[in-house]
Amino acid sequence: MKVLGIMGSPRLKSNTDLLLEEALKGAKESGAEIEKIVVDKLDISPCREYYGCLKDGNCVIRDDMDDIYPRLLDADVVIVASPLFFYGVSAQLKALIDRCQALWARWHVLKWPRPDGGRKGAFIAVGATKGGKLFEGSVLTMKYFFQTIGVSYADELLVRGVDLRAEIKQHPQTLAEAFQLGQRLAGRSGGSV
Repeated sequence: MKVLGIMGSPRLKSNTDLLLEEALKGAKESGAEIEKIVVDKLDISPCREYYGCLKDGNCVIRDDMDDIYPRLLDADVVIVASPLFFYGVSAQLKALIDRCQALWARWHVLKWPRPDGGRKGAFIAVGATKGGKLFEGSVLTMKYFFQTIGVSYADELLVRGVDLRAEIKQHPQTLAEAFQLGQRLAGRSGGSV
């Protein structure tokens, strides 16, 4: 089993990064092969609506997304982690998501065969505020992103009221929940969303 972690925070060793690391450790302990992508370290241009993807299913922009598309399609599990900015995912992560318009065009416009079913996705989000609707927009974005790359929205860990760098270390129960999320996605222990 291949588990792909996508780290959407621009801060390494941040709350988001530490939670994703725990989830990947849980998956690895359960026997999965893990890989982590740090989006902020990649060269990913935003979608420019050239619509070349509507012709052949490929984006005309040449950058690090060329390497990301096959990894998204090859993973059995995709775990996306992001801090929240104005109740949405980070700009870096949103650029990656928007560039998956090329995959959407493959399935919905060009009618290419979709990847085999059974693949799972999970979302880890960290927000500084405690607002009641804090995660609504980002969860909806993730559900449509996962649908586009052919995975089901299977699990989530949504953390409120954590903002300072590495503050999550003061919440060992939440770190344990991230580890357990990784275990669940890799097929060990029960429970999901």
